[in-house]
Amino acid sequence: MTDSLWTSYTWRTLTESAEYLGIEVKRLRSLIKDRALLAVKHDDGPLQIPEPFLCSEAGNVGIPEELKGTVMVLLDGGMSDMSAMQWLLSEDESLGTTPIKALEQGRKKEVRRIAGALAL
Repeated sequence: MTDSLWTSYTWRTLTESAEYLGIEVKRLRSLIKDRALLAVKHDDGPLQIPEPFLCSEAGNVGIPEELKGTVMVLLDGGMSDMSAMQWLLSEDESLGTTPIKALEQGRKKEVRRIAGALAL
């Protein structure tokens, strides 16, 4: 993953992410194992999750549902965790924004269509 992605986002370790969401680290590990969430290492450090993958708004704490399904599409299609993370956080010309921002804007169907095509 490019260094610019590491500096463009706030990244949290699993412990920090769990505290941010008010859940146990065990639950985060389960989401990663179940391919509903991505976490990657930077420079051989601990696993980290970018903040846009975490939702802590009142009444909606956890991992955005739109992200869970999109991660599954990418990984089930053969994309590596690192490649999937990079795609979700990088500008996509056909979307006019990053896929994670498009998901936040409610454009799940469009993002998953592109994700499915990329993962093949």
